[in-house]
Amino acid sequence: MSSAASSPEPDEATAWGGKWVGDRFGVHLHATSGDPHALVGLALRRNPRRAHLLVSSVLGKHVPADPDVVHGTGLELGARVREVLGGSDAVVVGFAETATGLGHAVAEALGCWYVHSTRRHVPTAPSFAGFEEEHSHATTHRLLPDDPQLLAGGDALVLVDDELSTGRTAMNTIAAMHARVPHSRYLLAALVDVRAGTDRAELAAFAERLGAPVDVVALARARVDWPEGFPARAAEAVAAREATGRPAPVPVSVPQGQAPVVRHPRRWPVSVREGGRHGFGPADVVAARRAAAGVAAALDGELSDGPVLVLGTEELMYAPTLIARELAALGADVRVSSTTRSPVQPVDEPGYPIRCVLTFPAHDGVDGGTLARFAYNVAPGAFADVVVVTDEAGDSRALESGLVAELRARAERVHVVVLPCHTPLPKPLRAPEFGSYLADEVSWLLTDLSGVALEAPTEEREEAIQSGGAHYAESLPVEYQPDADYRRLFDLALSESAARIAAAVGVVTELVLAERGADVVLASLARAGTPVGVLMRRWARFAHGIELPHYAVSIVRGRGIDTVALRWLAANHDPRRVVFVDGWTGKGAIARELQAAIEQANAVLGTAFDPALAVLADPGSCTRTFGTREDFLVPSACLNSTVSGLVSRTVLNSRVLAHGQFHGAKFYCEFADDDVSARFIDAVTDRFPDVRAQVARDWPVLQSGPREPTWAGWREVEKLSAEYGIGDVTLVKPGVGETTRVLLRRVPWAVLVRAGASDDLAHVLLLAQRRGVPVHEVPDLIYRCVGLIHPRYTRGATGSDGRSVRA
Repeated sequence: MSSAASSPEPDEATAWGGKWVGDRFGVHLHATSGDPHALVGLALRRNPRRAHLLVSSVLGKHVPADPDVVHGTGLELGARVREVLGGSDAVVVGFAETATGLGHAVAEALGCWYVHSTRRHVPTAPSFAGFEEEHSHATTHRLLPDDPQLLAGGDALVLVDDELSTGRTAMNTIAAMHARVPHSRYLLAALVDVRAGTDRAELAAFAERLGAPVDVVALARARVDWPEGFPARAAEAVAAREATGRPAPVPVSVPQGQAPVVRHPRRWPVSVREGGRHGFGPADVVAARRAAAGVAAALDGELSDGPVLVLGTEELMYAPTLIARELAALGADVRVSSTTRSPVQPVDEPGYPIRCVLTFPAHDGVDGGTLARFAYNVAPGAFADVVVVTDEAGDSRALESGLVAELRARAERVHVVVLPCHTPLPKPLRAPEFGSYLADEVSWLLTDLSGVALEAPTEEREEAIQSGGAHYAESLPVEYQPDADYRRLFDLALSESAARIAAAVGVVTELVLAERGADVVLASLARAGTPVGVLMRRWARFAHGIELPHYAVSIVRGRGIDTVALRWLAANHDPRRVVFVDGWTGKGAIARELQAAIEQANAVLGTAFDPALAVLADPGSCTRTFGTREDFLVPSACLNSTVSGLVSRTVLNSRVLAHGQFHGAKFYCEFADDDVSARFIDAVTDRFPDVRAQVARDWPVLQSGPREPTWAGWREVEKLSAEYGIGDVTLVKPGVGETTRVLLRRVPWAVLVRAGASDDLAHVLLLAQRRGVPVHEVPDLIYRCVGLIHPRYTRGATGSDGRSVRA
């Protein structure tokens, strides 16, 4: 670029949107090949690093454009690239945020894989490479492919940007990539190439040092000439306009909009990728076009007869363009553009490309929402309908209060289409890094939160849960570590019940193998189900010589099962082969939660998981697959993490878990000296030979007998809740295991014990004594015992027999 130039003839400098800058500042765009004026115009950039900006009329970014032109221009650039590549295989990388859609179209034309860089942090996607964009308003780029080998494919690496101004971003990218996965050739593709001669020489020298050719393909080439002092004059002009309030990129002051907001949920299938942040192949193109047609068909009947704007959000440009094309095919007068983080000075005068601006907070969690985002050229009344297309990560309260609220003042109706957000699946956790079970005995589909402070005092936690201020899964109770007396009770319970547990493990495992096949996959519900899953896996090996895959997944009452874990299971196993495992049933709340959650997940994910639950003990008669329906002590209920692989109960808290992560848990490795997880598993396993004949006799009888759930436990809990004036069945915890949990984790109010059953409940009685909790014998109780959690708003409730149960 020259620092000074004489004014060009009018026919040289006249371009859509370029005349205003040229007339006032003497900055001109001179074509050297092709027709750059048909592609870009000049605007002022609110960025001290570079004063001017080339604004494209065919990109579908800053300027609403015909979606067929947007898509077709990208395909044309891809065709030019294909000519230069000849027969070379390639992989395409597009630059965020402006060129993500353009890169998609180039890759589509080439029929190859595509990845675009991103400024979004995705916790489950390790960064393959990072690079800098020196002149940009936001410099850090990441490449986050699902499969790192994707970027190693092909002879050539094609880098796509909307313009080549200096080529330094491209060279940064090539250098980072070549260090990891060197290619035999590189190609830079852009709509316009406005590099100066020095920049071209720098690229040639770079290619020589690299030892690989770097070609450049552009639809047009030009040079930008500006007079000396232009950056300072432009900065002064921008500052003056902002100071005087003549249109500046601040929130537009308009009356509160009354336009209705129409949401269109689940129109884009979960199985279809919404973009190339983590990779996008030829099959994804076909699926995305089909998905876009479905979205357009759903929108078609909701749109008025006026002009329509399909507005993508930042890096999400390709899918909105496909949706807009499908709407156009249905007869809509439609344009497409996208929000951006690029701060451009608006000037509401003819000959300038950016006439107006909407300013709003980021709504996808990037930058913590502290930096502004913009939508340009959405003038009041210009569009009857605006269709905002975002992904799940961008569907936040900030979207509604920011962008959508601004649009409601400018359109007759605002539509919000939320696309499922494809994210790379996280990796399972295994010992010794997480958990104390053997690495081959369980894989934890959990996020390690060991370094996060989540524990709260029991009373404080109970207060927050019952008042509705917090969900129980958002925090953890302080881990109870029993004293020597209690440990002796655990040892006694284990020695007395190991054979009974072994028999129940054998029966439930044989039922599962007989009814679901020998290729089942065990998915235990962390954490009570995990020891049972480990034992079932050991029985299958002991009795049949087969190795069953075993994973621990999280389910949260009121929130459902971890759908990221389900996605992982579906990606690695046949969902029909997955069997969900738990320790025992209480009143059946988790069985019901699992049923509803799996039905919903199957509908959303298109999977076929079976919601049936297999448990060691089913005293509440809540499932048909069980080892026994006796309510007896499973010693793993006596302790917390120290009998469950040193893993906490699971956590679901959006403040510490990002979209796409598994539910969380802690690994309490500091309790290793007290860990009895292996001892519990080994003690039960050692009794397998003793109970083999009993299991062989019992399970066929159980299989052929009546096993349908009666839900007697649920009815018992409802009765107790009414009799004791509690009014909330979630505060009634039936069965030995659940009562133990109440005494260990919650604020207990009372313990009810079946008359004559106290001899088998030494650990419950000891815990109740230690915490000062009254114990009452109740005749005809279905369960051996029931724990009542203190109802914060109940005062002096009495049972039906007149005995006070107030603590």
